[in-house]
Amino acid sequence: MVTSATKRIVIEPVTRVEGHGKVTILLDEQNRVQQARLHVVEFRGFERFIQGRPFWEVPVLVQRLCGICPVSHHLCAAKAVDGILGIDRLTPTGEKMRRLMHYGQMFQSHALHFFHLASPDLLFGFDAPVEQRNVIGVIAHHPDLALQGVMMRKFGQEIVKATAGKKVHGTGAIPGGINKNLSVAERDVLLADMDRMLEWSRKAVAIAREYTLRNLEKVASFGSFDSNHLSIVRADGAMDLYHGKLRAIDARGAKILDQVDPLDYLEVIAEEVRSWSYMKFPYLKSLGAAEGWFRVGPLARVNVCDFIDTPEAEAARREFLGLSGGRPSNVTLAYHWARMIELLHSAEVIRRLLHDPDLQGDDLVAPAGERRGEFVAMIEAPRGTLTHHYRVDENDQVTMANLIVSTTCNNEAMNRAVRRIADEHLSGRPVITEGLLNNIEVGIRAYDPCLSCATHALGQMPLEVTLLGPDSAVLDRQTRAG
Repeated sequence: MVTSATKRIVIEPVTRVEGHGKVTILLDEQNRVQQARLHVVEFRGFERFIQGRPFWEVPVLVQRLCGICPVSHHLCAAKAVDGILGIDRLTPTGEKMRRLMHYGQMFQSHALHFFHLASPDLLFGFDAPVEQRNVIGVIAHHPDLALQGVMMRKFGQEIVKATAGKKVHGTGAIPGGINKNLSVAERDVLLADMDRMLEWSRKAVAIAREYTLRNLEKVASFGSFDSNHLSIVRADGAMDLYHGKLRAIDARGAKILDQVDPLDYLEVIAEEVRSWSYMKFPYLKSLGAAEGWFRVGPLARVNVCDFIDTPEAEAARREFLGLSGGRPSNVTLAYHWARMIELLHSAEVIRRLLHDPDLQGDDLVAPAGERRGEFVAMIEAPRGTLTHHYRVDENDQVTMANLIVSTTCNNEAMNRAVRRIADEHLSGRPVITEGLLNNIEVGIRAYDPCLSCATHALGQMPLEVTLLGPDSAVLDRQTRAG
């Protein structure tokens, strides 16, 4: 209950994340936390922007949602367009070029987050001075790690450029396949750096592993809680970041659903809307909104899959789950270790693909089949399961689009982490310092949220217009409720 004595703390903006968000914390007279929420305060209406556009434009249009993970939107939309054209199987070259593009993006995104966004907290401490706790501090005190992060991201971006045409907002995936293959010269340039990227990936896993083990008691309790986990998996249960069907497990590893076709996602997933955020709250219908929320992303994927089909990442996964006795890990800060396992997996997949002669093939586009008016595609983006759902009319125009973005799926979990950390680290403190508030941001950053991708609105957006005079006096103010 908010009273006149309630104190309000605002963290705005949340730093070292993609997009704009804020946290509000309400304290009572004894500085005990009464409420703590993560708010997404920007709005992007891509689901409406693309209505009326020809469906074949969608893979290029929707990736403008984001400059960090555009490949995920590009490929997920392309997979949906394939389905609308009745194409259920690509040519070997088309399939493998798309996979190389996707794993290149995974590699660069995970490297960017770990080395430049998350590492200042891990290297200097959550309460370190703010002037040190940033990428400039990493460059000054750990130049080798900073350079490693830059070069790993550069390598991933070069893969994206070679497969999509540009490092950001490329055009490589087209209806039914891809618009170019990988030349021998392009392949050899990438292979020249492959061994170094693999070695750096192993070291990144070691850094995350050692941090977790060295600070095990703190890591295990920091913003952690039991949860359901969801991702797509291959038919044999293997991790597959490009294609698969839905599996969800509970906090102890029991399957809630398995091998659900993306076309049937509305039968198992619903979204709740709350008045204080433009980001929705997805949940599993069978469990209801109160109990059916779930986590996605690296932690969920490592928990949900039966195995990883690259040897080094699988060995790392087994060691990771060994800490929880082979059961799913529900530790929020374990996202970092899981993310680096995926970084290593991506490097192994990239090496395997670069040695595949199908990448130099000339059969780039599969023929169209029986036309469909609606299709749903899913992909595992760096931050978790991504869903693109489109309907198209007889004039080839998009009539409906629904995007359930990875960060949206983690909305409830991030809010629970914010509340848990606020209760444990802020509640009852006589003085709330900047370092203490950064603990809240550390919990959010573990999820590597992309808030720009995740914003939605239902119905009318709330709006306030204020008219100011030359002396800044308020002349008029009109508001519209949401």
